[in-house]
Amino acid sequence: MKNIALHEIHVSLGAKMVPFAGYNMPVQYEGVTAEHLTVRESIGVFDVSHMGEFLVSGNSALALIQRVTSNDASKLAIGDAQYSCFPNESNGIVDDLICYKIKENQYLLVVNASNIEKDWNWISKHNEQFDADLKDLSETYSLLAIQGPKAVDAMQSLSSVDLADIPFYTFKIGDFAGIENVIISATGYTGSGGFEIYCKNDEVVQIWKQVFEAGERFGIKPIGLAARDTLRLEMGYCLYGNDIDDTTSPIEAGLGWITKFTKDFINAPALAKQKEAKPIRRLVAFELDERGIPRHGYDIIDADGNVIGKVTSGTMSPCLQKGIGMGYVPRVFSKSGTKIQIQIRKKAISATVVKLPFYKG
Repeated sequence: MKNIALHEIHVSLGAKMVPFAGYNMPVQYEGVTAEHLTVRESIGVFDVSHMGEFLVSGNSALALIQRVTSNDASKLAIGDAQYSCFPNESNGIVDDLICYKIKENQYLLVVNASNIEKDWNWISKHNEQFDADLKDLSETYSLLAIQGPKAVDAMQSLSSVDLADIPFYTFKIGDFAGIENVIISATGYTGSGGFEIYCKNDEVVQIWKQVFEAGERFGIKPIGLAARDTLRLEMGYCLYGNDIDDTTSPIEAGLGWITKFTKDFINAPALAKQKEAKPIRRLVAFELDERGIPRHGYDIIDADGNVIGKVTSGTMSPCLQKGIGMGYVPRVFSKSGTKIQIQIRKKAISATVVKLPFYKG
C-alpha cells in the first residue's frame, strides 16, 4: 500500500485508515453522520490525493480526447471543466472522469484511483493513431476537496483569486495558501459547493495547514471517504465500480447528457442505436417507504417477488433520515413513483422510485 503525502497528518488527527485503490486512505474521523452534516452545513476537507491525473498535450490532444471520451471537449474554453466518460467497445464504461482545458492544446484528465493503470493503458493504446504527448502525473500531485456552503468565505483570505467568481465546473490557476500555480476548481462530489485544489505533493502540507487555520472560525473539519460516499449518493452521483462499470452503458446509467453524438467517439454508433431504441434497463433512484438500509448487492424485487435487479449503491441518508439507493431495473419499472421492493435479509421492504437528487439542499 502506498501512503499519500498527508498520511502522518491524518493519523495524528485520529483518522481510521483503510486500504483503498492501492493507497492507505482516511475513511473517517469522528463518524460518518457528523462528517456528512459538517459538509452540508459548513465546511469540510477531503484528501483525495489517490485520484489519477493525466496531462494530454500537443496538436492532436483534442483529437485524442474527442475519440476516447463521450462528451464534446471541443466546447471547452480555457478554464472550463467537463464531466465525461471513456466508453468501451461493448456498451460499457472504462471509467468516468473530469476533463480540464488548461490552455490551447493542453488538457488535464482526472480519473478514478482504482482505474489509473487501466485508464492509462486504454488512452495510450488509442493514442497510437494520434501521437499526443501523454504524461501520468498521478504520483506527483495531491488533491484536496474543500467542500461546503462556507468554503468561499472561509478560503478567500488564502488567495488573490476571487473565489466567488469561479462558476461551477470552471477553474482558475493562481496563488493559494502561499503557493503559486495551484488549480482552484469549482468542482466536487458532494453537491454542497466548494473547491478542489490540485497541487504538488511537496506543497500540500503547507496548503492543508493554512486551509485549517483559515477555516477554524467557520468550523472546518477533516472528512473521510465514508462521508464522501453518503454525500455523493444523496446527490445521485454515480460511483465507478458500483453504479457504472465495464458492463453498464452511459445511456442505461442516465448519462446521456455527457454522451454527444455530434462527434465520432469509441462505440458511438452502438450507443446511438441503444438511445434511439431505448435501453432495456435503466439506473433508477429509490427511497425506502419504511425503516431499513439498502446495501450494495441486495435484490430489487417486484410485487410478485420476482428479482428484477440489484442495488448498486445504498445507505441511510443523514439528511433525509431514510434509506436511499440506486440500482438497475427493467425500463418498465423506471418511472418516478413506481413501487418496488428491496430484499433486506428475509424481509421485502417497500420502496418508491424517485427523481434525483435525493437531497434538494
